[in-house]
Amino acid sequence: MPHHHPLPAQPQETAIILVGPRYPENIGASARIACNFGISRLIVVAGEEPDRERMLKMATHKAAHLIHDLQIAATTAEAAAPFHFIVGTTARQGRQRPREQAPREVMEEVAAVAAGSRIALMFGPENTGLINEDLDLCQFTSTIPTADFSSLNLAQAVAIHAYELHLALSRPRSHAVPEAEYANSFDLEGMYDHIEQVLTRVTFLHDTNHTYWMRNIRQFLGRVRLRKKEASMIRGICRKFLWHSTREQEGSER
Repeated sequence: MPHHHPLPAQPQETAIILVGPRYPENIGASARIACNFGISRLIVVAGEEPDRERMLKMATHKAAHLIHDLQIAATTAEAAAPFHFIVGTTARQGRQRPREQAPREVMEEVAAVAAGSRIALMFGPENTGLINEDLDLCQFTSTIPTADFSSLNLAQAVAIHAYELHLALSRPRSHAVPEAEYANSFDLEGMYDHIEQVLTRVTFLHDTNHTYWMRNIRQFLGRVRLRKKEASMIRGICRKFLWHSTREQEGSER
């Protein structure tokens, strides 16, 4: 009887999200790297389309299709919306940052949930990197362990992460969770909005601690890897609570 080895678990889609890149050449170089590692989509968060000729020059003929199909998003949340799992890259350490790991460790975790999911690697502006509000949208955070992260340019950081993801995805997996079960960023943001409304209504959140607690809640629920049904259930509970709370408020005002 033949022995069947488990196959690598492939994502439904893999993308690179560049938030506010300053130089069109870096977008072109990132497109070329994406093409080398089988990444099919490039999204730029910007107010307008960067100079196409400057992007194409660095992308070369091989990756020109990624520039021609380039998606421009007005906000990071809009860029993130379709993706189930997003890796945010950062050089900075901070008390409210998610647990930071090297790219290889992170991509091993991503590969374990990748089957049929939409995956994105997110990079910030060359000079500042991703801000906390961008990282709030990410389930994973990756830090390249160098003596001086800032000495790496954007394309180099993209290359390291794309390579490590490619490597992790090429390893066989014994089991995989179907894509439809995971909540994507759009589902999760809707859920967090409902949680925020409820916690504000019961005065658990105040102006002074609002950001701190919501960031902690995001990091906790981000580790849970919520399914679409679970995110919907949490939203349903929140909606019911808000409805009853509004009814009671209206009743007491009569």
